[in-house]
Amino acid sequence: MKKHELLVPVGDMDCLKQAIANGCDAVYGGCQNFGARKFAKNFTNEEIIEAIRLCHLYDVKFYATMNTLVKDDEVPYFLGQIEFLYKQGVDAVIMQDFGMIAYVLKKYPNLEVHASTQFNNSSHDVVKILYDMGVKRVVFSRELSLDEIENITVPIEKEVFIHGALCISYSGCCLMSSMIGGRSGNRGECAGSCRLPYRLYYNQQLLKDPAYLLSTKELNTSSRFRELLDSDIDSFKIEGRMKSPEYVGFITRLYRHLIDSNANMSDLEKRTEQLKTIFNREFTVGHLFHCGVEDLMNIASPNHIGLPIGKVVSLNSEKIEIQLDRDLHQGDGIRFLESGKGFIINYLYDQNGLLVSNVSAGNVCYIDNKIGLLECESVSKTQDYLLMQEMKQLPARSISITFLAKAHVGQPFTVEISDGVRKFQASGSIIQESITAPVSDIRIRTQLEKLGGTPFVSQATVVEMDSNVFLPLKEINELRRNLVQQLLVARMSPRYQPVIENVTFSKLQLPFDVSKTALVYTEEQMEACLKGGFQRIYTPNVQVFRQNQVHDVVYYAVPRCLLDVENEVKHKSLVRDFCNFSAFDFLVGDYTFNVCNIYTAYYLYCLGLSKITLSCELSSSEILNFVHRFEQAFGCKPNIEVVGYGLVEDMVIKDNILNLKGNVYQYFLADLHERKFPVYYSDGHTIILNYRSQPIEEMLSLKDVASIRYQFYLESKEDIKNIVKKYE
Repeated sequence: MKKHELLVPVGDMDCLKQAIANGCDAVYGGCQNFGARKFAKNFTNEEIIEAIRLCHLYDVKFYATMNTLVKDDEVPYFLGQIEFLYKQGVDAVIMQDFGMIAYVLKKYPNLEVHASTQFNNSSHDVVKILYDMGVKRVVFSRELSLDEIENITVPIEKEVFIHGALCISYSGCCLMSSMIGGRSGNRGECAGSCRLPYRLYYNQQLLKDPAYLLSTKELNTSSRFRELLDSDIDSFKIEGRMKSPEYVGFITRLYRHLIDSNANMSDLEKRTEQLKTIFNREFTVGHLFHCGVEDLMNIASPNHIGLPIGKVVSLNSEKIEIQLDRDLHQGDGIRFLESGKGFIINYLYDQNGLLVSNVSAGNVCYIDNKIGLLECESVSKTQDYLLMQEMKQLPARSISITFLAKAHVGQPFTVEISDGVRKFQASGSIIQESITAPVSDIRIRTQLEKLGGTPFVSQATVVEMDSNVFLPLKEINELRRNLVQQLLVARMSPRYQPVIENVTFSKLQLPFDVSKTALVYTEEQMEACLKGGFQRIYTPNVQVFRQNQVHDVVYYAVPRCLLDVENEVKHKSLVRDFCNFSAFDFLVGDYTFNVCNIYTAYYLYCLGLSKITLSCELSSSEILNFVHRFEQAFGCKPNIEVVGYGLVEDMVIKDNILNLKGNVYQYFLADLHERKFPVYYSDGHTIILNYRSQPIEEMLSLKDVASIRYQFYLESKEDIKNIVKKYE
């Protein structure tokens, strides 16, 4: 059977210790900057050194998350952090930014690079490109099924998420938090816009009342784990760098048992109930196992709802009476599900009103009504006191070693220590023949196996000796301590010698234009733009494209997040995902490539794009800085485009999660601030657009260095005419 890696999230040193103690094979954690969880505690550089050494001591790998987009001013700091990690012996870096991936692979040739799920690894095309570049592993998009992943035959390491929070949008394709409030999910600052309530409208008709329409359940594959064990997946990844140490320890232990038992875990139901007290949004097996929309979404609550334990049967201003279906203990946390109120139980009373430490299932209990509960509600346990106490007691994780000792008269006393990979030998003084008190083999073995205070346990201690040797116990102890120290140092040392290369760049020769372009959905819009003097017109509507492709200015906007990208690309296309660009003519890269620095642009041009749309997360001043730096570095002007007017795509979501009619553009979502987000369903995806247009006045200041794009959605022919007239 294939050996699968168990990869565990660690937000700080306490989480790291839980992960190691409970049996992980590898961990991933972030530095203070450039990780996709900016608001986790993360590791200082001093803690990184300690963390890598501790991991390596136990043969655990440490992967550093450097998986955010990098702006030009940040590049030196980003590369400095990479080099620091490299020199400390980090086992791999997990990255999103395409330019930085390409640069790092050339500058640090024996540093292992993994492509983050933020890279949107959702097609055979992108995986092939990453493999050809030298990327060792891809973290697949959570939208892919197990069979789709196994059908990707590129010989690259495969990593999938098996447990934890799910993004509703394809990772790396979500701009919602950034467009609403300037907190970029691509830069580790996601504000969790998908966990907020929305209403769904068709025109002005309310279709769905306020609910958490974009909030997913928690991924939990434990019930289908045998199928994962039978797959060609290399690494099973758990999400949760914002979670508690106890959560990390519990989830690690759960999946360690599933792996070691080949998914034959008799108490899985009990463990799942315990898990619900740690974190539970309800569970789904996710797209890995083709779950339907109903099984994916929890529109009732985006928060931890705990384990149902009973019902309030009576209450007054002083006390709450609960009929229990499960045990309740003093120190447990509870939540009343209808109101969302909750607290930690400091005082628990039995049916006689006596203060007790616990009340068993089937009985009633009383608690103080310190939250002013008014209605009889359902009750869930959101924290299990006894389980938390159990998880704080870290199990010992030992390292198996062997000793070989040789004690022959007239020869030096020698001891060899081995962990199965490394061997060290030490010699003492010449063995003398004992006259009165020869040392026994049992005594030598006992002294060598005194390993308290170390992680080592001897599985076999072999003693070869004469029967009449004299050997001071002090000498045995000194050799043991010396050998143990050598083995400790060797295990914690970096596993490779850093190699740092100079990276050089060829001068580019690029076409350059600063034209006016448009993206349209309808034939009416196409007609208006053809008459309006646009130099390029993109459309995702394949019928509109076919009717107008005779015009040189008309380009096809390829759908996003396809399993097979290249088969959909046409000569003259606006491409949104990676494929073999060199097989086509006149390809424009969209803002979906998240181009935030000159290196990403450079390597995209080298792959065959003729024009690149910069990230919508860049300001006009950052774009001007980009243009200046690009020309200095590569000897020509960058051939770029920016979105000046219109609505950008905030989210790309697999499946028809809102039950919309296909290619109908009159739907919108409204949030609590009455912001209206257009939404439509097409090509197997639900697309959410931003509630307001890009700041065209700011982008028009770039018209001498970049093409300016107008993205029309519901605009009529007359609207387009007036908009163009206003801004020309």
